[in-house]
Amino acid sequence: MSTSKKGNPWALIPFAVFLVLFIGSGIITGDFYKFPVLVAIVIAVAVTLTMNRKESFNQKVEIFTRGAGESNIMLMVMIFLLAGAFSETAKGMGAVDSTVNLALSIVPQNLLMVGIFVIACFISLSMGTSMGTIVALAPIGVGISGQTDISLPLSMAAVIGGAMFGDNLSFISDTTIAAVRTQGTKMKDKFKVNFLIVLPAAIITCIILSVLTMGQQANINQQSFQWIKILPYLGVLVAALAGVNVFLVLALGIVFAGLIGLVDGTYTLMEVIQKMSDGMAGMFDIAFLAILIAGMVEVIKHNGGIDYLLHLVTSKIKSRKGAEFGIAGLVSLTDLSTANNTISIIIAGPLAKNIAGKFGIDPRRSASLLDVFSCSIQGLIPYGAQILVAAGVASISPVSILTYSYYPILIAVCGVLAILTGFPRFTTKTVEKTTSNMVDEKVS
Repeated sequence: MSTSKKGNPWALIPFAVFLVLFIGSGIITGDFYKFPVLVAIVIAVAVTLTMNRKESFNQKVEIFTRGAGESNIMLMVMIFLLAGAFSETAKGMGAVDSTVNLALSIVPQNLLMVGIFVIACFISLSMGTSMGTIVALAPIGVGISGQTDISLPLSMAAVIGGAMFGDNLSFISDTTIAAVRTQGTKMKDKFKVNFLIVLPAAIITCIILSVLTMGQQANINQQSFQWIKILPYLGVLVAALAGVNVFLVLALGIVFAGLIGLVDGTYTLMEVIQKMSDGMAGMFDIAFLAILIAGMVEVIKHNGGIDYLLHLVTSKIKSRKGAEFGIAGLVSLTDLSTANNTISIIIAGPLAKNIAGKFGIDPRRSASLLDVFSCSIQGLIPYGAQILVAAGVASISPVSILTYSYYPILIAVCGVLAILTGFPRFTTKTVEKTTSNMVDEKVS
């Protein structure tokens, strides 16, 4: 490792290579997802292993594998796979359709946009995926706009806002998993802090949507739903909030969803197994990405790159508030560059942990800041997957949605206010208890 506390800026070249490949290809082709992100990171890893002639190639490979195989990274990967299996198994037996139809049967006809936003919040909180939520609800939003004078961009923005709510808070969201694992805290503790920060944003969004769509009504065809198919989502949510080990939560959720599908004839045993496999396969990219980035970061750290970034970020920071703004800025800039909030947390997380440790920031708070600001930016970039998918379903310009993107803006505002006011506050006893329990979280 570099002997200078200022570190070595040249060690960051692999990051630059990754961003040039990923962002550059998006600018040239007009599609930020055309260049496979795994290929971009593999090339960046190759560049990393060619640097620092003081170390042999074998030594650099050893450093890389040590970082890639770090216990928190492996735990993160396992959780990703289980979360994917649960999400796909529950979706396949009709949990998403039943949840959407139940919600639409409850929503008052004169509060359709508020209803769509709240439905999206619940579904994304249950499924742990903003993309899955948007795919499920965007067509319904288009239908509502077709029956009313509500603009399509407003309808899509309501769906995206609700989707980002759950992406930010869900226990099985990859952003939550990444934020919690990189900061060394518990999911339920991060959820409590995060929820208190973003709840005002959700309430204000509901008020804004109700005012903007006042008087608008549509007759939505009521579809049937089955309560039993909603239970796996509720069970996972309740168990996670109760502090049950996340592996047990997800495993029981998979079994519960599979059994319901078997009993009602939706699944055969082999179909349940296939759905689990499909769900895990859907998480392979993000799992391998986490492993490769962790290994690359370990080599960059050994070469002095992390020391340099720490010096760069903290040299002007004189207070805890400044450090929190530094964490928020880091993850925001990374998300602007990568157009992926999970990648941005995985990249910025280790650096954020170092800053949090240096300035005495509670890990629950640093995890929440990472998730809040990454999800805010992700809900606002017109080249992000969420806005692109919604715009594609509605056949409108991605930029047109930004005018009505109230929730992503408001969670950033709430995040800034939380930093300025120190909200929510922790007692000394609570902070000490959190620190002592961090070891226990190694297996949760």
